[in-house]
Amino acid sequence: MADSDIETAVARALEESPDRNFTETVDLAINLRDLDLNEPSNRVDESVVLPSGTGQETKIVVIAEGETAVRAEEVADEVFSEDDIADLEDDDAKDLADETDFFIAEEAMMQDIARYLGTILGPRGKMPDPLSPDQDVVETVNRLKNTVQLRSGDRRTFHTRVGAEDMDAEHIADNIDVILRRLHADLEKGPQNIDGVYVKTTMGPSVEVV
Repeated sequence: MADSDIETAVARALEESPDRNFTETVDLAINLRDLDLNEPSNRVDESVVLPSGTGQETKIVVIAEGETAVRAEEVADEVFSEDDIADLEDDDAKDLADETDFFIAEEAMMQDIARYLGTILGPRGKMPDPLSPDQDVVETVNRLKNTVQLRSGDRRTFHTRVGAEDMDAEHIADNIDVILRRLHADLEKGPQNIDGVYVKTTMGPSVEVV
């Protein structure tokens, strides 16, 4: 369960969000300090499964053949074969990369995917998660539907989705708590490497969490 201060901050962000005719995303902004982000090993690059889910649709594309592709059809938004990937025009591949949250690909296909799409997916941080022969593609897709990326690059401030405005403040707070615990465990100096954390809806004001 999240700290009550986190839940209070989320509740305030939801209350202060102006009414819109669409469901807004709830985002977290994290400011880092005392880290040389020009050094890649100091950058944040994590996948985190949110216990309460993202509150929104997550688009997942699977690149597979045979039985894995058939099973993926049940749960993925789109399924591509190796030939489909090879035939993609650059503009279509860029559109696909921009519209997709996560790619999953069979391990044996990763080298060819890097050849066909590496220059498009790599810079966007969208290279596929490799699927080993003993992994269940359905389970993997379902897990990624509740997953967000924490990725700072070389920037001191980065953002991630933590829910949607129609979720309970308690559930969003639980998601934030999991993210902060992961950062505290992974950053060199833990909480001391965090300069501030803010929560907001898409169009709403920022509220300080910690």
